[in-house]
Amino acid sequence: MNVVHILAALSEPTRLTAIHIIWDGGEHCVCELMERLNATQSRMSRHMGVLKAAGLVVDRRDAQWVRYRRNPDLPQSAACIVDAVIAATDVAGEVAA
Repeated sequence: MNVVHILAALSEPTRLTAIHIIWDGGEHCVCELMERLNATQSRMSRHMGVLKAAGLVVDRRDAQWVRYRRNPDLPQSAACIVDAVIAATDVAGEVAA
């Protein structure tokens, strides 16, 4: 895991909010993320691609939708970075800015 890639992926407010939602351990449909983040499908897919490339999430196709969840094989050190960023960030304030 590359720390720079993880931090870069989390540096964008929409991705940070998405990871905050996904970090609850559940599986979340891209349609849910689109609604909660007021984003189009193409925008949300692009953001989720960045989180996936950083190794933070995995996906599963479900008919026409894609479902995302926290990467179960994420090294503990990487998970600690995400935990710290989430804890240190006012996610609602970041998205509103």
